[in-house]
Amino acid sequence: MIQDLRAFIHLLKKENDIVEISASVDPYLEIAEIHRRVIDEGGPALLFTNVKGSPFPVVTNLFGTSRRVDLAFGPKPEQLMKQIIGAMDTLLPPTPKALWKEKNLIFDMLKIGTKTVPKNEAPVMQVLKQQKPLSELPVITSWQEDGGPFFTLPLVYTEHPETKDHNLGMYRMQVYDNQTTGMHWQIHKGGGFHYHEAEKKNEPFPVTVFLGGPPALIASAIAPVPEHLPELLLTSLILGKKLNTADNPLGDHRLIADAEFAIHGKVPPNYTRPEGPFGDHYGYYSLIHDFPEFRIDHMWHRKDAIYPATIVGKPKQEDYYMGEFLQRLLSPAFPMAMPGVKQLWTYAETGFHPLAAAVVRESYSREVLASAFRIFGEGQLTLTKFLILTDQNVNLENFPQLFESVLERFEPKTDLFIFNKTSHDTLDYTGKKLNHGSKAVLIGVGEPKRELPGDYTGGDLAGISKVSSYCKGCLVISGKKYEEEPELAAHILKQNKQNLKTWPMVILVDDADITKDQTSFLWTVFTRFNPATDMYADSEIQQHHLNYELPIVIDARMKPGYPDELFPREDIVALVSKRWSEYFNSY
Repeated sequence: MIQDLRAFIHLLKKENDIVEISASVDPYLEIAEIHRRVIDEGGPALLFTNVKGSPFPVVTNLFGTSRRVDLAFGPKPEQLMKQIIGAMDTLLPPTPKALWKEKNLIFDMLKIGTKTVPKNEAPVMQVLKQQKPLSELPVITSWQEDGGPFFTLPLVYTEHPETKDHNLGMYRMQVYDNQTTGMHWQIHKGGGFHYHEAEKKNEPFPVTVFLGGPPALIASAIAPVPEHLPELLLTSLILGKKLNTADNPLGDHRLIADAEFAIHGKVPPNYTRPEGPFGDHYGYYSLIHDFPEFRIDHMWHRKDAIYPATIVGKPKQEDYYMGEFLQRLLSPAFPMAMPGVKQLWTYAETGFHPLAAAVVRESYSREVLASAFRIFGEGQLTLTKFLILTDQNVNLENFPQLFESVLERFEPKTDLFIFNKTSHDTLDYTGKKLNHGSKAVLIGVGEPKRELPGDYTGGDLAGISKVSSYCKGCLVISGKKYEEEPELAAHILKQNKQNLKTWPMVILVDDADITKDQTSFLWTVFTRFNPATDMYADSEIQQHHLNYELPIVIDARMKPGYPDELFPREDIVALVSKRWSEYFNSY
């Protein structure tokens, strides 16, 4: 397994899957635009060796294809995870026969954990910088409206002030000056929980931020693991060996020995400052909000350190491919953590939290609801906005297949639940207030209840200029913009109900051409509506339950108050086009 960042770069060079760009490049917008074009084409990783204002090279797009993710991690982690889950029945209770049967697994498990190495075996400790520690780092600005440069691959290590349980997470960090950054701890983040405990004691909170290290460290930081599962243990499991750490002589936390940089400091209690805007992985700018400040007192780094970065924006970006790997890795554990859940998938095309789907057990009537509430109560899944559930054995990654299976079984009087006044992901601005919104559960179980239409043949629709079918049973329509006719979705339902009654789901968007592919459809629809305010259907209240009637209309148009969609600056686009052969003259 790959020991550190440079070992991975060496492997990519052997595989001819990384390009070294020696032309001078600017970390302000230029690197990001080069990266976006390359990842759009499924191109190689990028190593920029001549970055303006910095002695450090920058590497991006390390995980921008499924192939490179496979190169980084290989099949062993998934195989080991399946073995561990499969052995639970054998080893509980443990018997000599059972232990002997699983001896190979037990031997593998004995390799997992951390190992302390001396300073001379910890490359991250080769150089110490205490004055203006961030001054030479090539921190990237990805989008022109960003509030400043941001660390985009920071591995933020914290420990609970009382229990000393650790958390390793990835939270964007806006650079304010050479000694301070923001700390974007969102409401569901483990590091934020630790900081909250320190705040209650009114104590400065120690934080160490790692850049680089084993690819397994990056995967563990973003993995949606249960709150009390140590991320460094998951790192070791993916590595297939103990993770090397070293004591920091300046105090607080152990250091990841094979990282490129280790940045240490403290977050003061009860103090925040404006952070943002930031072009995020939802494909829009997240707006300015107050977040804690990270005050840095020293930085360790390798003498020839390489600065790792990623660029986020509209899908598909690197987080899409990492998300695929992590969901495959962790999927065997879902039924153990959530009995009744056979498969679970969150959709990177939407930014993950807006949409999830699961294949669940339905051994008795309405058992599906038990699975829904269990999913909504599990870790980061608590922020799921729209949850689709079925008992059919479908490929959840194939959304049209899933949606058709659910829509032909969906009973509107009993199978749609909308919960208002719930939490929302911090990056989702479709609710009326930061971190607040609503949730919906759509269910399709049992035998089919209807034959779904594939093409629309119902005649003209009042107020609608374009009609397109995304899949059987799901009609996508477009008309006037929200600012011109905010009540268009309600009018469609009132004026065209008869024409649309055979379509279980009708989605109003700004341009119905989004039906061309899964990424365009999912990104546009599920990042642009709040269930409680943007779903329309005739209904009646019966014994405290809303019985809905078909069709269900979703208004997924852009609305006032939503952040701007991300587009690159035109002069940067022109600059990169002009210099393209300079960057890739020998590739």
